[in-house]
Amino acid sequence: MKNLMKAALTVLAFTLMFSTWSLADGGADFKAKCAMCHGADGKGDSGMGKTLKVRDLGSADVQGQSDADLNGIITNGKGKMPKYDGKLSKDQVSDLVKYIRTLKH
Repeated sequence: MKNLMKAALTVLAFTLMFSTWSLADGGADFKAKCAMCHGADGKGDSGMGKTLKVRDLGSADVQGQSDADLNGIITNGKGKMPKYDGKLSKDQVSDLVKYIRTLKH
């Protein structure tokens, strides 16, 4: 029983560790690729964000979209948002979506 408990805790620890890395990677990619327009906090109040009238990524409107929808917008672009297909891997896009979820108000 103790070995089973140790194994379960080890799996949980690795899962948490990798999900934290993923979130950190998403944050780094957000800072490098998205913050110029969406702002460091995702509210869209940067100079470029105001000019382009970008959405607040923490808003109910954005947060209410599915992960697949956000994935598609990042990958293929939408409106004035450029596409990142070929510039970001699928894992990076997925990590960005996870990071965007942390911006919820």
